[in-house]
Amino acid sequence: MKVVIPVAGIGTRLRPHTHTIPKALITVAGKPILGHILDAVVPLGPDEIVLIVGYMGERVVDYVNREHSELPIRYATQTERRGLGHAIYSAREFLAPGGPVLVILGDTIFEADLAAVIRKPWSSIGVMEVADPRRFGVVVVKDGFAVKLVEKPETPVSNLAIAGIYHFLDARRLAACVAEVVEGGILTKGEFQLTDALQLLLDRGEKIETFRLDGWYDCGKQETLLETNRYLLSKRGGGLRIDGSVVVPPVAVSREARIERSVLGPYVSVAAGAVIRDSVVKDSIINRNATVERSLLTASLVGENAVVQGAFRKLNVGDDSEVDLG
Repeated sequence: MKVVIPVAGIGTRLRPHTHTIPKALITVAGKPILGHILDAVVPLGPDEIVLIVGYMGERVVDYVNREHSELPIRYATQTERRGLGHAIYSAREFLAPGGPVLVILGDTIFEADLAAVIRKPWSSIGVMEVADPRRFGVVVVKDGFAVKLVEKPETPVSNLAIAGIYHFLDARRLAACVAEVVEGGILTKGEFQLTDALQLLLDRGEKIETFRLDGWYDCGKQETLLETNRYLLSKRGGGLRIDGSVVVPPVAVSREARIERSVLGPYVSVAAGAVIRDSVVKDSIINRNATVERSLLTASLVGENAVVQGAFRKLNVGDDSEVDLG
């Protein structure tokens, strides 16, 4: 089995952080979003994992080489950002041999029984009920199978959103439909959509079963990223002790981080290389190599290599920033 993970997205709603780091590498609950996804697929024993890179793709490659060098990972490059269908088209050489393929979007954290998904006798897609279907690709379902797929409908035809997990029994059929969309210039809302390729699959007789995800967590903007961080950390419980500091669980602290004379938690993620000194930090994400000193932080997102010094604030500090709050 092959796994394809598109990670070429920019993440505009997470700026300024995504000016200097791809969205897939934003930290949540102690590891990058991509790290959570790889942890979910490794138990499936895939023969090959294909990452579709683009925006700051070298950062993704560096992360994989550093943290997951043991995995059978290959790379495809999306040279232009022209939609999810175009991203999959960029990986068509890896789909050409055929066989089953699992596609997982690289900017969403989910809970699902993937082992059960890949055992299904049909191709399948994950769905979740949403309040505003106009923001998503949606599926019209009959007897558990998709009968129609529409990308971001102005008039909602279903409240079941496509939730970013797809399993296809034959990668060649997927590749052929994606190629028809891209090479035929079929654009929806200015982009080549995977949803349109899936509709072509349906039109050609492919049976696509739907399955409900157990959880689907948005990492698209600061507020929802922190909400996802809280939820994932709440499943971990406590147990961490740091000499000279107070830890209020749940938290996730890298072994390569340094915490000195501080109060940490609840709901705090601290990445490798970060330093927190003489501070109180709760409900926050502190990214790689950031420094927080003499500060009281809550509901904050501190980017890589940022330096925060001072007093109580709510912050959204981008990578390589330096903030002195006096």
